[in-house]
Amino acid sequence: FYFCLSCRGQLSEMKTIFRAAVQLALTFLVLSCGPNKSDMAERLARLFDEEWQRSLKENPEFATRLGDRRYNDRLADLSLRAIERRHGWNVETLEKLSAIDRSRLTEADRLNYDLFKKGLESRTERHQYGDYLMAVDQMGGLQIDFPNLVNVTPFRTPEDYDNYLSRLAAFPTYVDQTMALMKRGMEVGMVQPSIVLRSVPDQIEAQFDIPVEKSPFFQPFTDISGGIPQAEKGRYHKVGQEAIQDGVFSSYRRFHAFFVNNYLPTARSDIAATNLPNGSDYYRFLVKHYTTTDLSPEEIHEIGLNEVSRIRGDMEKIVRDLEFAGSFDDFVGFLRTDPKFYHTSAEELIDGYRVICKRVDPELTKLFGKLPRTPYGVTPMPDYQAPSAPTAYYYSPAADGSRPGYFWANTYRLEVRPKYEMEALALHEAVPGHHLQIALAMELEGIPEFRKYGGFTAFVEGWGLYAESLGEEMGLYRDPYSKFGQLTYEMWRACRLVVDTGMHALGWSREKAINFMKGNTAKTEHDITVEIDRYIAWPGQALAYKIGELKIKQLRATAEDALGDDFDVREFHDAVLGSGAVPLDILEKQVMDYVDKKQTP
Repeated sequence: FYFCLSCRGQLSEMKTIFRAAVQLALTFLVLSCGPNKSDMAERLARLFDEEWQRSLKENPEFATRLGDRRYNDRLADLSLRAIERRHGWNVETLEKLSAIDRSRLTEADRLNYDLFKKGLESRTERHQYGDYLMAVDQMGGLQIDFPNLVNVTPFRTPEDYDNYLSRLAAFPTYVDQTMALMKRGMEVGMVQPSIVLRSVPDQIEAQFDIPVEKSPFFQPFTDISGGIPQAEKGRYHKVGQEAIQDGVFSSYRRFHAFFVNNYLPTARSDIAATNLPNGSDYYRFLVKHYTTTDLSPEEIHEIGLNEVSRIRGDMEKIVRDLEFAGSFDDFVGFLRTDPKFYHTSAEELIDGYRVICKRVDPELTKLFGKLPRTPYGVTPMPDYQAPSAPTAYYYSPAADGSRPGYFWANTYRLEVRPKYEMEALALHEAVPGHHLQIALAMELEGIPEFRKYGGFTAFVEGWGLYAESLGEEMGLYRDPYSKFGQLTYEMWRACRLVVDTGMHALGWSREKAINFMKGNTAKTEHDITVEIDRYIAWPGQALAYKIGELKIKQLRATAEDALGDDFDVREFHDAVLGSGAVPLDILEKQVMDYVDKKQTP
């Protein structure tokens, strides 16, 4: 440049030299700095899309639930070779992600990067423990998941029915692959305890020991869409009947024989996850995975004991205020046995939940600035699933808007479904709990797809439990028994911290865990038994609820203290829910950023 400015040559020559110098400088900058921010963002977005499309193709059932019809003609490949291939893909994707310079991303993309990486790392680490070999338990497996898939499958066009027939034809292979996984699990000691598998034979038998016409698999053929010619309706009816009888039913019979004669006799007599191969590391991984914290099982156990003591005091106060003549145990026995606390028909129970939800809906604007557009409904849980299932589930809506969210309520054995728990349960499963949080996440704009439909259990279930505590602010729990029910639900989640870590890390027996729950909650013995067996089958998962709720409550208290009169609960809730489900450390950062911005003049 100095030469150019000092020379006495012609102006055109000076311009040529100047341009060359500028080009040389720009080339040097590009080579020294590498790809710019825009390039990095584009590479990251492409990686997100590649992984998302791959996940849909590899998990066609998940794609169906989202409303993506591209893979409705197939089932997931559960072969060991396919599982290893997917693991290899995850490892390769992590390598691709590490090649993207995080420092050159925007703040929003850095969050996407971190969440994507955390999910990949968790899946990659989990693979080594081989829990995919435990392919069936009392709450999930092909005896439950496959019939439930029919409920979310579209049946409007000939292509829909052709796809369904192809999926039915794929079922025998799906069963063979499931049995191969379970056989491998038997060889290496990755099997569930026998105590939690006792209801599975009946669940399997319920799928084939009925007339074809009464099978959930046949229901799509009983009322074929009017847009299909009559002649085609008859053909689909006949072909569907044959596919179910010859393919689905026969495969379930084969699976039932394998399960009863081969698998069940090899199931474990112990219950602790730490007794599985590499079990101590496996359980500690699960604790970290589900809570998104570095808390040890021992620390969580102590947190649980402290929470049980605190909540017990609140429950005993209600008993005193009611002037009940008897002990705490007497009061709990009264709640469990007095007929006035129970509905007498499944219809009454479902209607009761619907009435509660309708009371809650108009109250939401007092606590939330943003509400989801997606509707939800309340419906009974399928009969074949209900006996071994918890009190309720939430079933997410379809991404394309073709199906609402559903609060599935268990109507099995009405004498164990007390009225005093219903308000808390409705708040947890519907609004402002799971439906509000999950539907809002699905409707977020400007974020990758994996963030809309993925989740971190501590956030999702922590929010559901926190939502129960909002009942008083919404005018619920005015009846002292209902308030006691809400405290029972909170106590139930506190007890989970104690019994889950107790059984899987501290040597507790199943009986000790059941007795601990019976002594501290008003839940019925049936519910308690079902729940304890759930914690045995799903180690660590039950820890997420209370750990997540405590963090959200702590963050709310911090925000209220910091902002004083400027605290707005609607803004706080929008800040908590505004990025979808995130790990608890990231949630804390987001809430503190909201507080800082609110305090900045």
